[in-house]
Amino acid sequence: MFASDSEIDRAVKVLADGGLVAFPTETVYGLGADAESVRAVNGIYLAKGRPQNHPVIVHVAPEADLTYWADTVPPEAQLLIDAFWPGPLTLILKRAAHIPEVVSGGQDSVGLRCPSHPVAQRLIRAFAATKTSGQAGIAGPSANKFGRVSPTLVAHVRDEFPELVAQGLPILEGGASTVGIESTIIDLSRLASGVGPVLLRPGHISAAQIAEVLAQPVLDADAQAPRVSGALRSHYAPRTPLTLLSATSLLECARELVIPENKKVVCVATTVRPDAHVRRAGVDWVTMPSDPQGYSQVLYATLRSLDQAGYLRIYWETAPNGPQWLGAADRLGRAAA
Repeated sequence: MFASDSEIDRAVKVLADGGLVAFPTETVYGLGADAESVRAVNGIYLAKGRPQNHPVIVHVAPEADLTYWADTVPPEAQLLIDAFWPGPLTLILKRAAHIPEVVSGGQDSVGLRCPSHPVAQRLIRAFAATKTSGQAGIAGPSANKFGRVSPTLVAHVRDEFPELVAQGLPILEGGASTVGIESTIIDLSRLASGVGPVLLRPGHISAAQIAEVLAQPVLDADAQAPRVSGALRSHYAPRTPLTLLSATSLLECARELVIPENKKVVCVATTVRPDAHVRRAGVDWVTMPSDPQGYSQVLYATLRSLDQAGYLRIYWETAPNGPQWLGAADRLGRAAA
């Protein structure tokens, strides 16, 4: 059952008082604060152990006035908004002067997203009703310790922040995240300089889909691109060591690995179907969905479950090739870095 009106009201009061709330989106659960409060956003960095030069994304309602948040909203941004919002797409634009730089890690840009989850929209709209401007943004990186596996269930948030739960952190129920990995991030902040659009983080919405809407190619990230969430080499990582292997190497590993007595490893497969030759004591097998959407939906929940199961190591078959698999492949590569 989703969060009640009274739970939303309590969360809005906490936000207005400069506190933190955990809320669902279609991608992952977020740890949110008032995007216009330096003190509140600093509270996110402190709770997550997140470097302060690592930007957070500002979540806005479908009817938000983006000119309140961004210095300019180029036509390309409006095309993508019309095509993909509400949804798992973050736009990097030039930040409006009155929006605190703490949300952008000190940069002159800002990441904006309109989530499609109904609880997130109810929360943002209720918060906006308390603002004299009528505009509200919730700065909301994933509700996990920095660098760890993102949460896709309320239980994951509780496991991640027991100290905040003990202090009364509002956690709004929204069910399991339907997308399951973080939003695609597109940089449009440098269009006036002749650069872009640039893909800064792959996700559920592919670069090909964006290129089709914009009728121009989407570029790869370059050295001058803005810093964004989830772009560090090591991220989304379980505590249990994770190794990515091809299908052939995964079978060889399962068959030949020397496993210490009373220890176990787990092999996670997508295309591999283990037979009697590789099924042996000390090696468990988990099979992931073969479609990219189903795979992404359960990716983080599977990582979290295996991380808590006491395995010596996780051996994971690399994600299949193809544009719709880039988001999952990106998260796995960083988790194993």
